[in-house]
Amino acid sequence: MTVQAMLITPKEDPWAAALRQFDRAADCLPLKRGIREFLAYPKRELTVHFPVKMDDGSVRIFTGYRIHHSTVLGPTKGGIRYHQDVTLNEIRALAMLMSWKCAVVNLPYGGAKGGVVVNPKELSQDELEHLTRRYATEISIMMSPEGDIPAPDVGTNPQVMAWIMDTYSMHRGYSTPSVVTGKPVAIGGSLGRVEATGRGVAIVTREAARWLGMNLDGARVVIQGFGNVGSVAAVLLAKLGCKIIAVSDTQGGVVNTAGLDPDSLVEHKNRTGSVVGLPGPDVISNAELLELPCDVLVPSALEGQITEENAPRLRTRLIVEGANGPTTPGADDILNERKITVIPDILANAGGVIVSYFEWVQGLQQFFWTEEEVNENLERIIGRSWAQVVQAASERRIDLRTAALIRAIDRVATALFTRGIYP
Repeated sequence: MTVQAMLITPKEDPWAAALRQFDRAADCLPLKRGIREFLAYPKRELTVHFPVKMDDGSVRIFTGYRIHHSTVLGPTKGGIRYHQDVTLNEIRALAMLMSWKCAVVNLPYGGAKGGVVVNPKELSQDELEHLTRRYATEISIMMSPEGDIPAPDVGTNPQVMAWIMDTYSMHRGYSTPSVVTGKPVAIGGSLGRVEATGRGVAIVTREAARWLGMNLDGARVVIQGFGNVGSVAAVLLAKLGCKIIAVSDTQGGVVNTAGLDPDSLVEHKNRTGSVVGLPGPDVISNAELLELPCDVLVPSALEGQITEENAPRLRTRLIVEGANGPTTPGADDILNERKITVIPDILANAGGVIVSYFEWVQGLQQFFWTEEEVNENLERIIGRSWAQVVQAASERRIDLRTAALIRAIDRVATALFTRGIYP
């Protein structure tokens, strides 16, 4: 992998960025100092160091985290990330974002996040299973169907969730499918869950285009990050009439201004592991891809990709954040000045946690929905939440991110006041 092909390394600490976003929204609310601090900082944090036996008989020590940001609205909900660059502050930031994401779409959850410092691509399937089961055991003191429900994130998938569910169940002595979401359908997962985040991105893109008076028929779309979110979004946006002109993954990107076929890209990536090498389109770096002229830019990789450095050079009308925290606060200021609309992550990629909620409910009741029912309810919740955020932005004359955060923080604060301060 060349330096140019790599994703942009975040320059701002993700926790500092999350706090800056929180402060901007909190300044618009009548919060007392102690309440404001309570809402900002995590409720509890767990760091674990654990051994894993490798295929060659050696033992490696890995570091993992699980953080609960808020439990005011209900059980904590949030993904587990396997990535070599995972840090404690990154997990703190992502846990906070999960609190606001659940609140802005009116789910009965608080926010959580977990992660292990590991490159999962370097492990065999057996090593990955051993790591997952040991990590699940280490964090099981914080997990339960009523208390904390993990889900997939970067570097994890339904199989990883199956191992976590099975490990937890073995410790309890009975099967507990509702302890995680994003599981395979065969063991209690929900239809439509794999596509949910990308589908949510496509839905809010369609709604934003209507709001902006933008015709999606032939609209040029650039997608950074062609994983589960980006690939599904590409296929669905193409069905809405969009022209996908560039996509990328960790190996680099491909571009064709005449348009790319998303289905061919998915097939090529599934077969080779990357979009790079697809016959026909030109190769482009992740950094260059972000600055391509387009109508819709969908950053769906990691946080901190749009910064104060490259924000002045972006040539798009609409940014839809498929990833968590892809835009730094400084970049937000520049984009607002340039009149580039940003659909914030806590709304744009909330489809995953919405359908995770559906899966959790189905698991608790052991009553399963059709895929049509899942997608209809996802559409309803995303559409309602979008309308509420737009209304708040219009009434306060503020950007969509701040409007979404105000709605979310205010909902958590109201619930806190209603519950009262124990004891």
